[in-house]
Amino acid sequence: MFWFDSDVIMYGFLNGYHIFMLVFALSIMSSYIILGTISILSLRKYLKENSFVNYQKILNSEMAPRLSLIAPAYNEGMTIEENVQSLLSLNYNNFEVIVVNDGSRDNTLQLLIKTYGLVAVDSEVAGKIPTKQIIQIYKSRNKAFKKLTVIDKVNGGKADALNVGINFSENPYVVCIDVDCILEKDALLKLAKPYLERSDSRMIATGGVVRIANSCTSDGGRLVKIRAPQKYLPRIQVLEYLRAFLLGRMAWSKLDGLLLISGAFGMFDKEIAIKAGGYNPATVGEDMELVVRMRRYMIENNFKYSVFYIPDPICWTEAPESFKVFKKQRSRWTRGTMETLWAHKKMFLNPKYKILGIISIPYWTFFEYLAPLLEIIGIIVSICLIFFGLISWKLLLLVTVMVYVFAVMISCLALLTEEYTYSQYTRINDFKRLLVAAFIEPFYFHPVTVYAAVLGNWEKIRGKNGWGEMKRSGFKTKTVQQTIIAD
Repeated sequence: MFWFDSDVIMYGFLNGYHIFMLVFALSIMSSYIILGTISILSLRKYLKENSFVNYQKILNSEMAPRLSLIAPAYNEGMTIEENVQSLLSLNYNNFEVIVVNDGSRDNTLQLLIKTYGLVAVDSEVAGKIPTKQIIQIYKSRNKAFKKLTVIDKVNGGKADALNVGINFSENPYVVCIDVDCILEKDALLKLAKPYLERSDSRMIATGGVVRIANSCTSDGGRLVKIRAPQKYLPRIQVLEYLRAFLLGRMAWSKLDGLLLISGAFGMFDKEIAIKAGGYNPATVGEDMELVVRMRRYMIENNFKYSVFYIPDPICWTEAPESFKVFKKQRSRWTRGTMETLWAHKKMFLNPKYKILGIISIPYWTFFEYLAPLLEIIGIIVSICLIFFGLISWKLLLLVTVMVYVFAVMISCLALLTEEYTYSQYTRINDFKRLLVAAFIEPFYFHPVTVYAAVLGNWEKIRGKNGWGEMKRSGFKTKTVQQTIIAD
C-alpha cells in the first residue's frame, strides 16, 4: 500500500506550475524579441531598397496587374460616400471598384444610388463560388464613375459578399478591402509592385500596414491631418497595431511564415483564391483562413509561391472607441482564430508544410490563442495561492514588474520604430500621448483584451457564429477651403 504525503504533492504541483509559467512567459518574451529584431532589420532593408523606386513607372507600365477592388458594405451609411470616393480616386490605371451591399438595413444603398447616379443594369455573375442570391447590379450614368459597380445582395456575411465580388470581377487580381477604410493614393502601386518583381515563384497574396484613423481629418476621401486619437482606447490600439504590423508581420513575411493578411486590405491572385475555394462563410476569421488555405493549396500541389508583406502605411481604418464594441471585435477575432486553427489542424507540427507547419501554426496556437487562457488560469491559481499563503509576495511582485516593464519596452520599441521610419505622427504632443499610453496599456487595455479572448472561447462553445454589428463614429472631415487655409 502506498502512502502519499500531501505536502510533497503540493510542493510538486507548485514547483511544476511555477516552472511551466516561467518557461511559457520567457518563451513569449523571447519570441517578441526575435520577431522584433528580424522585423527591424527587414524594415531597414526594405526602406533602403525602395528609397529610389519610381512608382510612376508602375503606373505607366503595361505590365502593371489589372485589379478588381472588392468592398463589402453592411450598414455603412455613416461613411460610405467618402469611402467610395477614396477608392475611385486611387492613383492607378487598370482597376475597377466593386461595392457589394450585403443586405444593409440602413441607407447605404440609397446613398450610393443618389451620390453616384447609379442605375440598374442587366448583368450576370459567374457562379464559380456558391453565394447568397444577388438582388440587383448597378452602374453609374456618370462617366466619371465608370469604374464603379454596386451589387445589392441578400445578407450573407462579409465572406459571402467578398465571394460575390470575386465571381463578378473581370481582372486576374482582386484587392479585398473594408469599405470603411481610407487608402493612401499610391496604395495600389505599392501593393502591385511585388507582383512585378517576383519571377521565380507565383505571388499569390500581398498585404500592407493598417493604421488607426480615429481623430484624423479626411477630405475628399484622403487623410489630410494625421493625429493620435484623443480617446485612450483607440490611442492604445495605435500601439497595438504598430507592434503587430511593424514588429510582427514584417518578420513573419521574412521567414515565409505569414498566416494573416488583414481583411481590411489585401491583394490576391484570383485564380488561386477560386481554386482554394474562395472565402469561407462558415468562419468569422475569413481573412486568415483564406490565406492559410491558399498557402496549403500551393504546398499540397507542389507549386512555388510567395506571400509578401508591405510595411508602408497605406490603409487607415476606424478603431472601436467603446469597450462594448471593442469586446465584440476581439471576441470575434478569437473565434476566427479558433476556427482557422481547427480547420487546418493537419498542419500542426507537420514538416510537409515547412515553416507554416513547424513554426507558424504552433506559434499561433500557443502564443496567440492559448496565451490569454493560460493568463487567466495563472491569475486564478495565483489568487488561490495567495489565499492559502503558499506564494511569496516578493516573487509575485518581481514577476509582475518584469512583465510590466517588458510590455512597456515592446510598445516603446514599436513607437520608436515608427518614428524612425515612416513618422506619421509629426507633432511632439502626439508622440507624448502615445508614449503615455504605452505605460497605461497593461492596466487599462490588456485586461479587457484577455477578457474578450475568454469571451470568444465561451461564445464559440455556445455555438455563436455571427459577426455582430460594429457601430462607427465616422471620420472627421473638413472642406477644401479649410484645408487650403490650414496648409
